[in-house]
Amino acid sequence: MCICDTKIFFFVSIANLCLSCQYIIMAHHGRLISVADAGCLDSIQLEQLEHAFRDWADEAKRADLRLSRKRVLLIFLLVRYTGAKLHEVLALNPAHALDSKNLLIVFEKREVPLARHVALAMQTLLRELAGAALRRVRVDPAFVRRKFYERATACGFSKKQGSPEMIRKARAVELMQDNLPVPAVQRMLGHSSPHLTTAGIAFSEDDMRRVTRWHMERESGRKTSARNRFFGKVQSLIKGEVQSLVQLATLDGGALSAIVTNTSAEHLGLKPGRLLSAEVKAPWLVLERHNAKGCSSLENRRDGIIVRIKAGAVNTECAVRITDGVQLCAVVSSPAFAALRLKEGDPARVLFSSYAVILHTE
Repeated sequence: MCICDTKIFFFVSIANLCLSCQYIIMAHHGRLISVADAGCLDSIQLEQLEHAFRDWADEAKRADLRLSRKRVLLIFLLVRYTGAKLHEVLALNPAHALDSKNLLIVFEKREVPLARHVALAMQTLLRELAGAALRRVRVDPAFVRRKFYERATACGFSKKQGSPEMIRKARAVELMQDNLPVPAVQRMLGHSSPHLTTAGIAFSEDDMRRVTRWHMERESGRKTSARNRFFGKVQSLIKGEVQSLVQLATLDGGALSAIVTNTSAEHLGLKPGRLLSAEVKAPWLVLERHNAKGCSSLENRRDGIIVRIKAGAVNTECAVRITDGVQLCAVVSSPAFAALRLKEGDPARVLFSSYAVILHTE
C-alpha cells in the first residue's frame, strides 16, 4: 500500500507526540484519529532510493571518489534501517557499532536490531572502507544532506522526501504499516515508550527487543504465508481433555483467544506471562459491517476502517486498519463483498475463530 496515497489511522495514548521527526500523532484515549498524508516515501520508493545510492557509489571511476560515495551509502543505510537521527549516525564509530554476530547497531543509549541482509550489506561496506580510518563517520552534515537531496531528485522524488529526517519518518511508517507495535517502533527510534501494561500484563524493554527481533527476522525473508500478525503475552491458559484455550493480552491493548492442542501448548511452553506472536491467514478472516446485527460464534472481533480494497473476479482483498493502528487483511469472495456494500473509509468489523490463530514462540 502506498503510504502517500492513504490516510493513516492510529490508536495511541493521549498526548503521544512525534513518533518520528516532525511526525505528530494527535490522539485521544479510545478514539480513532485520522492523520493527514505522511508525505514520506513508501517501501517500494525507499528500495528505489537505496538502489540509486548503490548505483551512484559503484559508478565512480576514481578510487577516492568511490570511497567517499561508499561512506555516504553507509550513512544512508544506517538512517534508512535504524531510523536514527543524522547526528546520531555521524557520531557513530561504525566499525565498532555494528555487531554482525547479534545483528545489531549499538548506539549510545539503545541497540537497534537489523535484518540479516542489511547487517551483511553494512559489513561488506565496512570491509571496503577498512583503509579509510573509520574512527567515526566524519562527514560534514551539510554535504550528506546535499547527497541525499541529489539522489532523491534523481529518482523523481522531492528534496524534502529525500532528507534524513523524512527517511527516518518513512522508516517509522514502514514499520507500523508492517504491524510492528507502536511501542516497539518508539523504542527503536529512541523515543520514550508509553506505559506498557494491558489487562494486567506488563511488557518489558526485553519484550520490546524480542518483538523487534522477530520483525527483523521476518523482514530478512523468513516470512510465513499469514498476512496478519499480533504480539502479546499469555494472560490465561485453560486446559481441556484434548485442547487448551489460550487468552492473550496483545501489545496493542486488545485481547485475543486461540485454541491449540495440549501437546502444542506443552511444546510451546505456554504459561501466563509467556511472550508470543500470533498469526491469522487472510482467508480465515470474516468481514462484516460495523453495525451488523445478529450473533456469531467467532470469538475474536476487531473494529476498524477500510483503507484499501482490491477487487477481483473471484476474490476481493480488503485491508482494515483497526483502532490500535494494526492493519488486518481479509480475503473474501467478490459476490459476498459486494453484498456488504462497503467502500474505502467505511467502518467495518473483522472476526476470526480461535482455531484460526497460529501461535509462535522464539
